[in-house]
Amino acid sequence: MPSVPGLRSPYLKVGRLVYFGRMLDKIRLHARGALPVADYVANLGKGFDARCCGFLRLHYEELKTRTLAGDLNDEALLAWCHERGGARSDEDCEIWNGFMMKRGWRDASAEILARRIRESSLESQPIQTMFDYLDFDEGRDSVAIRAWEK
Repeated sequence: MPSVPGLRSPYLKVGRLVYFGRMLDKIRLHARGALPVADYVANLGKGFDARCCGFLRLHYEELKTRTLAGDLNDEALLAWCHERGGARSDEDCEIWNGFMMKRGWRDASAEILARRIRESSLESQPIQTMFDYLDFDEGRDSVAIRAWEK
């Protein structure tokens, strides 16, 4: 996949959650026509987006509409999600973050991750998770900066 200006690493948190900010970026970039269609658009609202919305207990289309209204920043959108779907505890967020940051490492997604690494010719990179893969595939080195510790 290409490097997409304005699309952040899945490791970066909004509030207490990883990935949420990346999903918001994809929504906004797509609305502006700046999200590469071939690499991203077919999966909007699916995969990790669907998991994140499920965790927040709301529908992707609902979040998309609220995001595109344009009057809330990322933190306020997360607060809106908590108002709609219910607040998550610190433990809930810790479990969410751990699950997401390790996806592809010795789990049901390991085979998919291995295939994507091969398809992207990234076998020489120290990729262990889907988040690592996304970062390397988009030109970021999350491993060198130990992004999961931030």
